[in-house]
Amino acid sequence: MTHTIVNPADEELVTTVAGADVEQTDAAIAAAAVAQREWAAAAPADRARALRRFAEAVDGAVEELAAIEVRNSGHPISQARWEAGHVRDVLEYYSAAPERLFGRQIPVAGGLDVTFQEPLGVVGVITPWNFPMTIASWGFAPALAAGNAVVLKPAEWTPLTSLRLAELALESGLPEGLFQVIPGRGSVVGERFVTNETVRKVVFTGSTEVGQRIMAGCAAQVKRVTLELGGKSANLVFADADLECAAATAPYGVFENAGQDCCARSRILVERSVYERFMELLEPAVQGVKVGDPREEATEMGPLVAAAHRERVREFVPDDRDVAFRGSAPEGPGFWFPPTVLTPARDARTATEEIFGPVVSVFPFDDEADAVAFANAGRFGLSGSIWTRDIGRGIRVARGIESGNLSVNSHSSVRYSTPFGGFKQSGLGRELGPDAPAAFTETKNVFIAVD
Repeated sequence: MTHTIVNPADEELVTTVAGADVEQTDAAIAAAAVAQREWAAAAPADRARALRRFAEAVDGAVEELAAIEVRNSGHPISQARWEAGHVRDVLEYYSAAPERLFGRQIPVAGGLDVTFQEPLGVVGVITPWNFPMTIASWGFAPALAAGNAVVLKPAEWTPLTSLRLAELALESGLPEGLFQVIPGRGSVVGERFVTNETVRKVVFTGSTEVGQRIMAGCAAQVKRVTLELGGKSANLVFADADLECAAATAPYGVFENAGQDCCARSRILVERSVYERFMELLEPAVQGVKVGDPREEATEMGPLVAAAHRERVREFVPDDRDVAFRGSAPEGPGFWFPPTVLTPARDARTATEEIFGPVVSVFPFDDEADAVAFANAGRFGLSGSIWTRDIGRGIRVARGIESGNLSVNSHSSVRYSTPFGGFKQSGLGRELGPDAPAAFTETKNVFIAVD
């Protein structure tokens, strides 16, 4: 089966990509298992050097990768360029890990007890369509650093940069079969990652509903799984905050990548005494977001990824009910949707469900307890922001919010050098940061008798 790739900005055909069947997927997994044994036997310093060479190859292809992402995903060129550079940086960061996967010596009677961090084997990584390069690197870089092989299934809508990264891996000298990208349907390739016993761990980023099915499938083999799932994150603005800064940055906390971000702060909660003033400041900030041709350097927001997804976003805003104001978007071909600000009731669908588009809801709150309770309402707990000049309140509220990644006086909280994960139905597992490679190892305990 082939999948047609369409440019989201003009609806022109880009290319077609053939999807793998079960037999081809099994063959790729078998080849990965062979490559992994040789990779794990290599000296840690040699694995580190190989990953640095891979990073150098990505660095040399940043502009190429960015241009591919613009055509395939509709990302603005400045964003796509940053994403390609991010892949390079992630590889460089984790290239230091092979020589630092330390075991421990544990005091025991009658001998010596030591532990080793052993690679799992073959890791299956299933990535979404919203950030194809960056999210892929969060899975494959630490997994490779820990001595595993990786088979990666990209989203059907956006496979092109992942396919190019696999080519760059080979060109940089990584062993054949060690890092493979296998395009295809989730019900075929992704499902086989779950059911094939050679795959020892599955890393999935996507919807909570699919994540639940993957988790259930992995349970049959007691297979390790990491899930990074949905979000409905809150951006809390207290009366003592720098309102001008909070309002100016709020659009970039939700409209970046056209709102197609599980960490998007798609609920803005504003203390009632400053609610009207905040809305006055937010309107020009939203209308100032530059939406247009993703090839232009000045563009800040591009189109949605596909016509089907645009229709899903439209279903949340079928008319002007609850619309406070909108930004602008181009007319004509392309899957465009304007930045949209709503003021719905707290129990409205737009207030509780993940829209995954450039739509944000704004609500007043009465006090700190009300803000925390509303921020915690619902099944998700992935990200969020807190705006206040009171650092004690910032820490107190951050401790009270059930979310994996929070920022105080910033709209950004995710770093590849810090842990990343979710609460409740937003995820399972903690990856990224200095301990990430350990998530792709098993601890082996060895007792050596000396009596």
